[in-house]
Amino acid sequence: MKRTIVIGLTLATLWSCQTKKNYKTEADTFLKTYSAEYQKLYTASAEAEWASNTKIVEGDSANAIATRKANEAFAAFTGSKENIQQLQDLLQHKEELSEIQVKQLETALRVAANNPQTVAEVVKSRIKAETEQSEKLYGFDYKLNGKSVTTNRIDEILRTETNPTKRLEAWQASKEVGTVLKSGLVNLRNLRNKTVQALGYDDYFSYQASDYGMKREDMMDLMRKINQELKPLYRELHTYARYELAKKYGVNEVPDMLPAHWLPNRWGQDWSAMMEVEGSNLDQVLKPKGAEWQVKQAERFYQSLGFPALPAIFYAKSSLYPVPAGTNYKKNNHASAWHMDLEHDVRSLMSVEPNAEWYETTHHELGHIYYYLTYTNPDVPLLLRSGANRAYHEAMGSLMGLAAMQQPFLANLQLVNKEAKTNQVQSLLKEALNYVVFIPFASGVMSEFEHDLYAKNLASADFNKRWWELALQYQGIVPPNERGVKYADAATKTHINDDPAQYYDYALSYVILFQLHDHIATKILKQDPHATNYYGNKEVGKFLASIMYPGASADWRQVLKDKTGEDLSARAMIAYFQPLMDYLKAQNKGRKYTI
Repeated sequence: MKRTIVIGLTLATLWSCQTKKNYKTEADTFLKTYSAEYQKLYTASAEAEWASNTKIVEGDSANAIATRKANEAFAAFTGSKENIQQLQDLLQHKEELSEIQVKQLETALRVAANNPQTVAEVVKSRIKAETEQSEKLYGFDYKLNGKSVTTNRIDEILRTETNPTKRLEAWQASKEVGTVLKSGLVNLRNLRNKTVQALGYDDYFSYQASDYGMKREDMMDLMRKINQELKPLYRELHTYARYELAKKYGVNEVPDMLPAHWLPNRWGQDWSAMMEVEGSNLDQVLKPKGAEWQVKQAERFYQSLGFPALPAIFYAKSSLYPVPAGTNYKKNNHASAWHMDLEHDVRSLMSVEPNAEWYETTHHELGHIYYYLTYTNPDVPLLLRSGANRAYHEAMGSLMGLAAMQQPFLANLQLVNKEAKTNQVQSLLKEALNYVVFIPFASGVMSEFEHDLYAKNLASADFNKRWWELALQYQGIVPPNERGVKYADAATKTHINDDPAQYYDYALSYVILFQLHDHIATKILKQDPHATNYYGNKEVGKFLASIMYPGASADWRQVLKDKTGEDLSARAMIAYFQPLMDYLKAQNKGRKYTI
């Protein structure tokens, strides 16, 4: 009897195995077919977007039409009802699938949520609106005193001009584009929300935050925590800047809040141009070397760490330098890196000029490029060829930008005098005016504004009011004049229009970059984190490559813990700038604190 039952159960089990679906095989088959079509359509979309960003001709809509069609084709496939159904069916059996299969399927379903063909007309309208907004943004004719001016020129004025009136004129010129973009931003907000709501997301901000495996509220809590941790240092910097800039511009009464046009950046997100480190006038040294030298030098840096030379296609197809004067087209001047085919066609879109800002930017952008190339390997499926999370991509770029600006590194390249004694406090102050100052803008102003834009359907009449409320609250910055409802100063920021609802990526990237830098300096180089030289160190290269290699196939929290020994924390960033606090407190003694 016992034996008969055992035999009966065994036969039943065998019969069940023969008739039961093999979901692993089914998932493999689906993913192979899906990935091939995904890559083809992704590449076509990237090529169309590239053309739209690198050659903008007023009145010529050919690129815009081609871009819209390519993006519609990509959306129609990734968001097709059939694909969504298949993905959902397979994910119902995730316990029978491998971890890497589940990651790919979840990634594909997340992409589908931005393109669901259950609301095909909404998706088409969104794509059309995004294309039109980009054309308005990048094709805008900025005017200064009645003459056309580039954004590079506006930025140069804000970095160097000491006449407050001329600064105000440049700042105001930079904001005019917002009036053109305002209605388009309202339309995009509505369409983006409707798109992702079709697959169950509350709003577009929630959708974007889900890429981290986090809810919208959790992401905002994290942003506010980071802000609070860095607030004491930012408060000292804010006080220092008010008094120093008042002196610079000949203003006797120091204002309680910083007038926006006093700062060397259109949005007050980077004040580092306020500070020149003694014995280190990089702009002067870099000018005769030319723009091309900077790009090639950035490549040499990565090669010195053990990374390969850039593929020939990078130089053949990238758009690296400003459009020549007199050319009948414009280009997007915002620096970016592109992974065109999710293989080895990598490109960068920049407008490099020989100065310190672009020197750092070239190193940053090539960080993205080498990240692309490193996770393009047989162990990482095509759908997972992205950063461990979006912040990691920015962290890699910013880390290399930081490394390239450290004094021993610069001395090694003979960009500063090796024998000259560097004032460490000056160097730290210049860095803090970049990295620390950026945090309240990124995690505060930008993240809070886009949160309200998407999650609270912020009324267009309140755009400017809310933007300047946040600038006051987080940055202690005020507009230089009345900014009424016709303006949309938030929309002048590139990423409000494209790459929306994810500026927290940049804030998190700075936290991560200091954790990585601290590990590299103390554990690998055995150097002071304030005075490192990564150049030529293959162990540093191996460490970075080990983080880049798995792409999105590894959990971002685990990667950070495994590589640095700690969870996400601002500890390393605060420790790095701790020596600056005593100096600033001494400088600010007797001064009025207002934030």
